[in-house]
Amino acid sequence: MRARSLAAVLACLLWPALTAPAPAEDKRPLTLDDLFALKDVADPRVSPDGAWVAYTVTAVDAARDRADTDVWMAPFAAEPGAPGEPVRLTTGDEPETRPRWSPDGRYLAFLSKRGGKKTQVWLLDRRGGEAVKLTDYRADVSDLAWSPDGKRLALAVADVDPDDPDFAEPPEGMDEPPPKPIVIRRRQFKRDGEGYLTEIRTHLHLFDLATRESVQVTDGPYDDASPVFSPDGGSIAFVSNRTDDPDANQNTDLFLVAVPEEPAEGAEAREMAPPRPLTRSPGADSDPAFSPDGKLVAYLAGGDPAKMWYAMNSVAVVPAAGGEERRLTAALDRNAWAPRFSADGGHVLFLLEDRGSTHLARVPAAGGEVERLVAGEREIRAFDVGAGGGIAVLESRPNYPFEVFALESGEDGGLRRLTRVNDELLAGIELAPVTRFTATSRDGTPIDYFQVVPAGTEPGARLPTLLRIHGGPTAQYANEFAFDWQLFAARGYAVVGANPRGSSGYGEAFAYAIWADWGNKDYEDVMAAVDHAIARGVADPERLGVGGWSYGAMLTNYVIVKTDRFGAAISGSSEFNYLSNYGHDHYQLEWELELGLPWVETERWIRLSPFFQVEKIVTPTLVLCGQEDWNVPLLNSEQLYQALKRLGRDTELVIYPGENHGISRPSFQRDRLERYLAWYDRYLKKD
Repeated sequence: MRARSLAAVLACLLWPALTAPAPAEDKRPLTLDDLFALKDVADPRVSPDGAWVAYTVTAVDAARDRADTDVWMAPFAAEPGAPGEPVRLTTGDEPETRPRWSPDGRYLAFLSKRGGKKTQVWLLDRRGGEAVKLTDYRADVSDLAWSPDGKRLALAVADVDPDDPDFAEPPEGMDEPPPKPIVIRRRQFKRDGEGYLTEIRTHLHLFDLATRESVQVTDGPYDDASPVFSPDGGSIAFVSNRTDDPDANQNTDLFLVAVPEEPAEGAEAREMAPPRPLTRSPGADSDPAFSPDGKLVAYLAGGDPAKMWYAMNSVAVVPAAGGEERRLTAALDRNAWAPRFSADGGHVLFLLEDRGSTHLARVPAAGGEVERLVAGEREIRAFDVGAGGGIAVLESRPNYPFEVFALESGEDGGLRRLTRVNDELLAGIELAPVTRFTATSRDGTPIDYFQVVPAGTEPGARLPTLLRIHGGPTAQYANEFAFDWQLFAARGYAVVGANPRGSSGYGEAFAYAIWADWGNKDYEDVMAAVDHAIARGVADPERLGVGGWSYGAMLTNYVIVKTDRFGAAISGSSEFNYLSNYGHDHYQLEWELELGLPWVETERWIRLSPFFQVEKIVTPTLVLCGQEDWNVPLLNSEQLYQALKRLGRDTELVIYPGENHGISRPSFQRDRLERYLAWYDRYLKKD
């Protein structure tokens, strides 16, 4: 590693304590019912005065079979006399997300569909009272940012769809307007969760809070995102792909658009000064953040576009006035995320992904050595820097889900717990220990894996063991709470979660090793992890299961094609016959970059597709998918199931109506886990 620790003590922070733990004999195992009892904490935001941190809490409403998100705030300051307990700020029937403080700290703006069919901006006085609806666009608002003087909001708003059924009037004699044909002209013509893509785009609008007037400040056949005001309020930085054909590449850049002094109702976008490009690299630049003096813009610089998601991104800065782009972490060979300036502007803070953990790090804005502010075996998902320098982080470890913490200053600093959303529930549950090990793959490559064993397992006990494979492939299993792993352990299974080649936390060469060669090196890697668990006396070689979702299921398909060592497999939302996916899933550009066009590189497409080796599969296989998945379409699961059924193998196909790639309906989430357990129990606990 090229990065060094800020202080040895910060690299070895003690795990923050939960509420006083119950005696082990009084604790119970985790159950499926706990899936709906646990809550998800996200999006911490420090108030300008440093007294509070706002965040969201998502809970399941089982009666309505949906999840709801509300805005909360907790006291941030630790001084005597500081505010007390966390306060729930919203209770609407619709999710409230993206809370953002006004510059004076009095108000929180947030996004919600409450009271309508489109997501709008709402305003809440933190001192109390009901939220007020600010905007009334005929399309969804997806992002917001406050101007420094608190008088305006920069908003990302979708264009109005003239065929939107929410606003169409039915013809006389009809209860509903008839559907219209979908006309497609774009190269990227569909996307999971959005459906078919037309010419409707997202652009930036400037909203005046006093007059409630809105003026559009960007236009064109592009999608504009991530608006952020300059400290003087005179311009807005944003992200957009403004190449000649944005669907033919992933070349997003940073742009700067001037803010008109007095937005007037009905002003045309063409009256505004055209956006000025800040970055011009061929990769995917994103996530702009101004320095406090407004002279620099920090951002996330994408890696080599020819390597797509296998490349490492970097923290970079560029002068706001224009000039040379400088990558500050290019030598790190690790992915960075979410760059933000320190309060004094001297450093850029960011999230650093590394070997099964994500840390909070910083690098001098002028360039220099990377320091880790929070290291150790943990996963940090988000952070925020307050105007006064206070830093809030969203952190998880294997024994608790994500919670909000304050980073204490000083060489003897650490993390101070701010929220305890799940403590009461977890205090009565006996969780399984999670341990990291390193196996050696066939070619000598070291492979990290996490092992979970049921609580109270006697040394030397051989356990039925599940190899679980993460999606991506450029992702990683991390030092965070994993409900499904804990559920499997509570049911008596050991779990092996490996980070094979293709995983993103181990450098570009490690990730790129499986380029156009899926199911070979990564297959050897996950099998090495299983064999290591067997050699250590934990895994029972006669009772092995395997499974995953997305690429985790794709690699599962390779595993059961190559070996009959597993007694049960679960393939969730996998691609199986690659030739059938071009023009059917939403990966048109990615397929072409990695495998070539299917009518040109036909042999490669066939060679890599498990479909053409399906007769080798003898493992009983449960197949699942969302009905409206355009990421990894249902077609694949249907073909996998049909082939296995035709061959006389034990198999079932489960389709979740109305679901995309991520299963969101709570009852379906529970159903999926119930089926996982039943399938593994059926074949691995037969005796």
